[in-house]
Amino acid sequence: MNLGQWLGLSSLIISCYIVWEIRQVLLLVFTAVIFATALNRLIKWLERLKIKRNLAIILVLFSFLLLSILFGWLVVPPFIDQFEKLLGLLPNVWETIRTKLILLSEEQSRFDWLPPPPSLSELITRLQPLLTDIFANFVTVFSNSLLVVSQVLFILLLTIMMIIDPQKYRSLFLKLFPSFYRKRGEEILTLSETALGNWLTGVTINCLFIGTLSGLGLLLLQVKLVLVHALLAGLLNFIPNVGPATSVVFPLMVALLDEPWKIWAILIWYFVIQNIESYWLTPTVMAKQVSLLPAVTLMAQIFFARTFGILGLLLALPLAVVTKTWIEEVLFKDILDPWNSVV
Repeated sequence: MNLGQWLGLSSLIISCYIVWEIRQVLLLVFTAVIFATALNRLIKWLERLKIKRNLAIILVLFSFLLLSILFGWLVVPPFIDQFEKLLGLLPNVWETIRTKLILLSEEQSRFDWLPPPPSLSELITRLQPLLTDIFANFVTVFSNSLLVVSQVLFILLLTIMMIIDPQKYRSLFLKLFPSFYRKRGEEILTLSETALGNWLTGVTINCLFIGTLSGLGLLLLQVKLVLVHALLAGLLNFIPNVGPATSVVFPLMVALLDEPWKIWAILIWYFVIQNIESYWLTPTVMAKQVSLLPAVTLMAQIFFARTFGILGLLLALPLAVVTKTWIEEVLFKDILDPWNSVV
């Protein structure tokens, strides 16, 4: 290898190291890109209605702010109240499970090893060391809270800046490519934006569908704390595989304390909803979405969760959608496929 090749290899290694070190910042940037893509779709729709872009941006941001305020005012307080009640039922759920296991067992001693649920005083006693550590590390907790707030503000500001003039940021990103590949990079970037927008539209419809049907079914079954169950079902559907399985646990816990027959009704209802969503809704609303095999989805969740933590798990699908688009266009179409014409 000559000097130029060594310099190129060294630059590549250094660049990869820098990217790895700032991966959390890049993930926040990608989160802002997702929000900007969603808002930009609404802005383009208003532009097709002959509304100027500046006015469209103001209308979209104002509508988003208004909806956020209404959601925080009308939905969040009752949700928090019901969620606290749900957490308060956990000791009763554990005691009910323990009792039923003992009753179903021919030999009661088989399940005597299960400890009884702690009382409130015991729980407070056990939590005292944790509370002491929290107060002792108050500065750390406070700084972490400030970090979360600063990250949210960073994402919001970056999102607003991106939708004000998206073309400048696209041009800046394309400068990372060689000059001969920038036109092709622009095409791939457009395909990625389309795939990401289709995914956002599809997953929003799916979450609304799952949350609404879950709430209606639980309301007909007269299961308590319907609001918290419906919202959790809709939000957790954002995370494939893990989310739907987790969302059914909470109504089952409540049904266990109420009327046990409702457990089977809830399981059947959630099974029906998930099958409708999987075999009818998803193929319909996501016909233009980048398709991902179930195994690829699962591996993407594990990889991005291991690399980026909880935020990586939440963003595993959009990251996988964009990654798949770039791999198909760059690696397959531009590098591997042309080899057939050379051989």
